[in-house]
Amino acid sequence: MPTRRDFVSAGVSASGALGLAPAAAAATPVSPLKLGVASYSFREFQRGLAIKMTKQLGTPYINIKEFHLPYAASPEDREKGRKQFEAAGLTITGGGTIYFRKDDDDDIKFYFDYAKQCGMPLMVIGATDTNLKKIEKYVKQYDIKVAIHNHGPEDKYFPKPSDALKHIKDMDPRVGVCIDIGHTTRSGGDIMEEIERAGSRLMDMHIKDLKDLRDGKTQCPVGEGAFPIPKIFALLQKMNYKGGIMLEYEIEGDNPLPGMAKSFSYMRGVLAGMNS
Repeated sequence: MPTRRDFVSAGVSASGALGLAPAAAAATPVSPLKLGVASYSFREFQRGLAIKMTKQLGTPYINIKEFHLPYAASPEDREKGRKQFEAAGLTITGGGTIYFRKDDDDDIKFYFDYAKQCGMPLMVIGATDTNLKKIEKYVKQYDIKVAIHNHGPEDKYFPKPSDALKHIKDMDPRVGVCIDIGHTTRSGGDIMEEIERAGSRLMDMHIKDLKDLRDGKTQCPVGEGAFPIPKIFALLQKMNYKGGIMLEYEIEGDNPLPGMAKSFSYMRGVLAGMNS
């Protein structure tokens, strides 16, 4: 079996180097898995730069954080922003994390209207254990999927994906989870078990790497930490997973591109090894 170092080497050779230009030039290998960007990674930059940097990374998939399409924008400005992403050749896979903290129809409807106007087929959400049924009602009405994002030990509702699954197991199939792999292991979850348990309810994934799987402060470029990325990708492919694998790079906020380029290079190497 290929070693972790083999996968890293494959990624480096595929891009030629870990610099930005080679990373942008490297096409993602043919694979059913979709590597993309969570625009939270570009939280220090305005929309135009976020779009430019996503294109430099060579991926067409993006999950948009509110920084880059504000809630306060008018419907016309939301549509204008959506068209800006699309004109750049980017596919909007969803938006978020969007927080539903009220058990209130008007509040919930506001965010579904926002997602519709922004061209988001899915919302990655923060929810409570009391407003999920009301959210489900709007999922059916708008035909927009929602994926509950687990937020680790600090999340009093859903620290792990399995905590959310208990509440949504009998809900509409368009209600699912977004597994943040870092928050999952920080909460004591086994990432392989949590992914497998989610099954068809897994609709999105925030990927990152940690040197210590229980310590979020040890984040590093993907491939330099302790996560079994090849095993995760192999399991997702076996599950016929159709959602996005969105890089959420939470470090080096003022200069994220080098670390993100390394991450994509490594992940593309993994896919190349799996699908060669």
